[in-house]
Amino acid sequence: MIKAAGVDEVTDANFADEVLRAELPVLVEFTADWCGPCRQLAPVLSAIAEEERDRLRVVQLDVDTNPGTAAAYGVLSMPTLMVFRGGEPVKSMVGARPKRRLLQELADVR
Repeated sequence: MIKAAGVDEVTDANFADEVLRAELPVLVEFTADWCGPCRQLAPVLSAIAEEERDRLRVVQLDVDTNPGTAAAYGVLSMPTLMVFRGGEPVKSMVGARPKRRLLQELADVR
């Protein structure tokens, strides 16, 4: 998996604790080593993780090594970005995007 700096990795085993029970909203990137657009997104996620850390947590989940969570949320394309708040998915976006666009899409997440 292409690890974005400052972005934690979650697994099937700790997804409930790290994402569903989190205090802050959590942006989850469903990713894979073979995913080219995921590589493009890594620096964007690193920047957002740093800039938005007071209002949003950013994590990555490798779908190849953690297929259960990806299947549970119907993730079929990489990268899929999903925002979870209060244990529920509240927003889903598919594909890489520039930082400005992603920040616009996340503007209403509180």
